[in-house]
Amino acid sequence: MVKFKSIELFAGAGGLAIGLEKSGFEHIGLVEIDKNASLTLKYNRPSWNVLNEDIEQVVERNLEIEFNIKKGELDLLSGGPPCQSFSYAGNRLGIEDSRGTMFYFYAKFLKELQPKVFLFENVKGLYSHDKGKTFKIITGILENQGYCIKHKILNAWDYGVAQKRERLILVGIRKDFKNITYCFPKPHSYKPVLKDIILNVPKSQGARYSKQKEKIFALVPQGGYWKDIDKTIAKEYMKSCWNMGGGRTGILRRLSLDEPSLTILTVPQMKQTERCHPLHERPFTIRESARIQSFPDEWEFMGSMASQYKQIGNAVPCMFAKAIGESLIQILQRIRDAR
Repeated sequence: MVKFKSIELFAGAGGLAIGLEKSGFEHIGLVEIDKNASLTLKYNRPSWNVLNEDIEQVVERNLEIEFNIKKGELDLLSGGPPCQSFSYAGNRLGIEDSRGTMFYFYAKFLKELQPKVFLFENVKGLYSHDKGKTFKIITGILENQGYCIKHKILNAWDYGVAQKRERLILVGIRKDFKNITYCFPKPHSYKPVLKDIILNVPKSQGARYSKQKEKIFALVPQGGYWKDIDKTIAKEYMKSCWNMGGGRTGILRRLSLDEPSLTILTVPQMKQTERCHPLHERPFTIRESARIQSFPDEWEFMGSMASQYKQIGNAVPCMFAKAIGESLIQILQRIRDAR
């Protein structure tokens, strides 16, 4: 059976690409500017056409020739450009309104290749970013390229990932495919927690806490944080944070085996966003972090330890991407059958 073809922009270390591959897509091109992330993609999938370039340079070339596909024939364009503010140019909502942002290049790819379907994923904060102006411009531009769009904030925990991680998902179907509507994937009945995935992880390098910090974390129970230890010790550790407002629940936070992980971050030991291992006084290792993001154990990350943490933290969880990919495959099969 002929697979559906996709191009991914801002591909990172491959979380979204792996999930889409598992759901049935064939990647004919992936664009990623970060050297180490590109090396990760090339090392694990030598057959993939990975462009380690600035997307600004790629988009200026003839994209049909670059990816050997005619306009309108591509099945899926996917990716998640960094969220940036836009300046209004009246209510025109043209591509030029987004110039100077990474979204501009995503929109240019969409205009030049006119894929049957697109997938745009981003942080959930994009929906309310700049009082909703950014999201309004983005959806306006995408619709003006000839697409019917649906959007929803989904949680990876609902799709086989042992992590609470919300993402804003936009799916567009080209308007010439009439009477075909998209439905977001239904949440899975099985919702894994940490004890389901991190008790048998391959050994790997990982960040450490200072000896003093280890001693303090030894006092924190599973699922607990600074309020669960002696007030004097907590106050000394927190210093100026002690007088801050809010719950500060990320400080001295130890996760629980009986719950999903909080969102995996790009730096594993930030004071106000701790994710201490449930059983050990340390952050999660590289392989534990990757497992929480549902990367396969055989998927290896290139670069320094800091770069590997960053690649993992920025990724879309693979199983989450697979669920979305399967819902897109259903749409593309309907489009194919309707011809």
